[in-house]
Amino acid sequence: MSPLDDVASARQRRDSAALPPPSPRPSRSDALSAAWREYFALAATSDPAWSGARDFMAEDLRRAMRRLIPEDASVLEAGCGTGDLLAALPNAVRDGIDFLPEVLAQARARHPGLRVQIGDATALTGPARYDAVICDRLCHSVLDVQALLNSLRDRLTEGGRIYLTCFSYLWEVPVRMAELAGLKIPAPTSNWLTDADLKSLFDIAGLETVRYEDRLLLPLPLGGLSSLVNRYAGKLPGMHHASLYRVYVLRRRQAALAPGPVTVSVVVPARNEAGNVAAAVARTPVMGAGTELIFVEGGSTDGTWACIEDAVRAYRGPLALRAFQQDGRGKGDAVRLGFSRATGDLLMILDADLTVPPEDLPKFYAAALGGRADYVQGTRLVYPMEEGAMRFLNKVGNVAFSQLFTYLLQQPIKDTLCGTKVLWRADYERIAAARGYFGDFDPFGDFDLIFGAARLHLKIAEIPVRYRDRTYGATNIARFKHGWLLLRMSAVAARKLKFV
Repeated sequence: MSPLDDVASARQRRDSAALPPPSPRPSRSDALSAAWREYFALAATSDPAWSGARDFMAEDLRRAMRRLIPEDASVLEAGCGTGDLLAALPNAVRDGIDFLPEVLAQARARHPGLRVQIGDATALTGPARYDAVICDRLCHSVLDVQALLNSLRDRLTEGGRIYLTCFSYLWEVPVRMAELAGLKIPAPTSNWLTDADLKSLFDIAGLETVRYEDRLLLPLPLGGLSSLVNRYAGKLPGMHHASLYRVYVLRRRQAALAPGPVTVSVVVPARNEAGNVAAAVARTPVMGAGTELIFVEGGSTDGTWACIEDAVRAYRGPLALRAFQQDGRGKGDAVRLGFSRATGDLLMILDADLTVPPEDLPKFYAAALGGRADYVQGTRLVYPMEEGAMRFLNKVGNVAFSQLFTYLLQQPIKDTLCGTKVLWRADYERIAAARGYFGDFDPFGDFDLIFGAARLHLKIAEIPVRYRDRTYGATNIARFKHGWLLLRMSAVAARKLKFV
């Protein structure tokens, strides 16, 4: 180093020492957080010049959450504000957290029955877990959406669901115009996320979308017109792009279960299937820690019950064979009886006609244990069918109803009437307990399970199967009579699940 360098270095050290230390400046994140604190405090204590739209949306959200969240669920709302949404729910356990003490004071005064406390939604701690975690539009204001999702995920019980709401990013301009017009309290700069943005964040956080629901095409209190537009026009195909907000129902991505301790019950409804009983016993594989094969017979005229009794007496294999006769009629009644007597952790339905091979059941077992779905059923409409396996009009009807039910349930359903269906006993018991919501007129049993699974926000998956022609007997399906019944059930699904 030269003498000139020494002088320059000394001068720099002297000048630096003489300067006072720089004063700390708030970071951009701190400034945003302070702005949102001020906004939420103001929104909780004052009204805009016109509160009609705000109140209309709040009431719509309350109605949606009362319908979406099971009444027996324990509920946590992250960012509960003054507690009005929590207070509108009928659930016994309703807890809330918020980061503003003054807002929580209002919540306690307005709703003394609620349990609310100070907390940061992006860093929730403690041992408590909940069946339902509500997060209403916090994704627009938090500084770290990923931390928010991780925090909410960790509050879930096994099988719990997150109910996350967010504005459509297409409404950013109308919202700003309302603020400029004095119709809405101005908010700080928001996070505006597309559906693709959110799905990417969900995936990183280990969350999956079970279903979603778009709400409010016309977010204004205009009497019957608002009801007509929002309940019907807003639910038509393609109209979701213009809706004000969306409710995502999310589940934690499940890890694969250990196969050892899981037991399986396979229920076989059998009417006039005498020629298939022996093959069902011989071909049904043992799965998990043990498999029971349960025949349920009713109304047969070909000696099916005698064949079942003979098979049970003669069997010496690894399956546990059981048999019952139903008092009622129809496959749906048979399935309910079989499930009520089943002892397995995982419940399966196998049609006695064996058009779906029993050898395929391990695929369904593996899918259920893999954690990718809560409810698994077969689809016959992927692989080529054996000639004569399904009549042309039946196939056309199945394709049409698959499109209709996919639209109504907002989960892909390719084959509504495939008889092979698999679900966990605990989920079936919840479906059975809430059966009265849809009514009881499904002779097949398929829609009782599909509708119930959709209402409980179970993740549905389908496995392609190779559909074969019968080797004995004739189908019990009456195309036109049962087609009309399917249309009636579609109307029930539309009224109870879609246009609400």
